[in-house]
Amino acid sequence: MPHHPRLVIEINDTDGRRLAAADIEVIAPSMARASLHVESGHVPMGTRPRLVDAVLDEGNVASCTHLLIAVPLGDTEILDRVRQRCRVTDTHPAGVTCLMGVDQPHHHTATGRTESAPGERRV
Repeated sequence: MPHHPRLVIEINDTDGRRLAAADIEVIAPSMARASLHVESGHVPMGTRPRLVDAVLDEGNVASCTHLLIAVPLGDTEILDRVRQRCRVTDTHPAGVTCLMGVDQPHHHTATGRTESAPGERRV
């Protein structure tokens, strides 16, 4: 059974409280899966787009051309940001989740990786 690299990205507030997280698994050289979660209650504006950006800019994900993304059903802020950054090829509901297939253009930094922003933690 092949080993697929797994990564967790968290967006935290200034007190270290987790606001949002993504569980990512690279399942093939050109394909990755990501499950995005936002904590219940109030989260600062822009948290959801920051999470999407952190996932798409992560080096292992940025090198993939196709992504399978699971997001909370009805989270239009996440869906809008994914649509701004990628070409959504398929969406469908699955219970309380929206499953999306997306193709992303290749865009890399000079090192192929991005640095974590303040309040963002990569595990």
